[in-house]
Amino acid sequence: MTKIDLETRTAELLHHFGRTLQPGDSVTPPIFPTAVFHLPGDPSTARYHYGRYHNPTWAALEDALAVLEGAECIAFPSGMAAVAAILITQARSGDRILIPADGYFTTRVLAEKFLGPLGVKVETRPTTRLLEGSFDGYRLVIAETPSNPGLEVCDIAAVSARAKLAGALFVVDNTTMTPLGQRPLELGADAVINSDTKAINGHSDALMGHVATRNAALMEHLRDWRKYSGSIPGPFECWQVFRGLETLEVRFGRMCSSASEIAGRLAEHPAVQSVRYPGLPTDPSHGIAKRQMSCYGSMLNLTLKDAVSAERFINECKLIQPSTSFGGVRTCAERRERWGDAVDPGFVRLSIGIEPLEPLWSAISATLNSFN
Repeated sequence: MTKIDLETRTAELLHHFGRTLQPGDSVTPPIFPTAVFHLPGDPSTARYHYGRYHNPTWAALEDALAVLEGAECIAFPSGMAAVAAILITQARSGDRILIPADGYFTTRVLAEKFLGPLGVKVETRPTTRLLEGSFDGYRLVIAETPSNPGLEVCDIAAVSARAKLAGALFVVDNTTMTPLGQRPLELGADAVINSDTKAINGHSDALMGHVATRNAALMEHLRDWRKYSGSIPGPFECWQVFRGLETLEVRFGRMCSSASEIAGRLAEHPAVQSVRYPGLPTDPSHGIAKRQMSCYGSMLNLTLKDAVSAERFINECKLIQPSTSFGGVRTCAERRERWGDAVDPGFVRLSIGIEPLEPLWSAISATLNSFN
């Protein structure tokens, strides 16, 4: 998708809800905090039946996401609820599934702890080596690219082609890039998962996730799962994410631009041992990233000499919020080894926010300079 096409989608997103408004209607989606709807007589004549089945605020968010994704979307109450919906609706006893060895750890824990005992064989492979083995015999292949937290990248189009030949369903977790930074469905993926808790909402005040797909059978399974399991988003949270989605293009553009500049400066700082950011020409993932991304994301990582230095950097920098998660308006960071990720003790995941670049860099560099 070209930059013009993506900008056209973003512009349409801002006006999509207003296309069907009548005089006097709200120009933002109303919040429908209801469990039941007026339902006399034949229920087939009503669009909404029960709060576990449908909600107009969900529908407004899903319609907006669909404009941006270019595919039907279904919302879930968190990113992990979206992951769980894919895993549970697609894996059966005796199936083999392949998930990233170096991706978000909770996906591995969920699959191994709950699908394994049900007879699903859960296997892992590092992101950069996803193409090294065969996909024969797999029911489901999941990629997270760039991976969280290491920012490793795989060739989505190549994996998709190989997975399809093997008869596997190929799903991409696109949380780090959002639909503005990377378009997995256009590169051949069967479905996309996104944790909207991150950049799509952007304000660190609501949990949400979604799946986008052009596969009608898969979408039907996902809708049935949400309906019967009760894995439903709250209407207020849907409204919050809708609000955040409308400013995604502006926020994400600034965040990615700042991240690119800061990554280059960090790479030259004597207190920093290493930096990973797909946008750096020296990054091992740069070649693939350049082919399949429209930008390089708002997250980077840096390695300091030890855990003490990493914690000091995070806690002393006045424009860094020590917190988990990423993609919010405030720059935040954490030392990922504390969660058990296979990274160096001094590894810091740094999510760049919307602060003006120079004050942010001044705060970061002043903290690093104090180490000398």
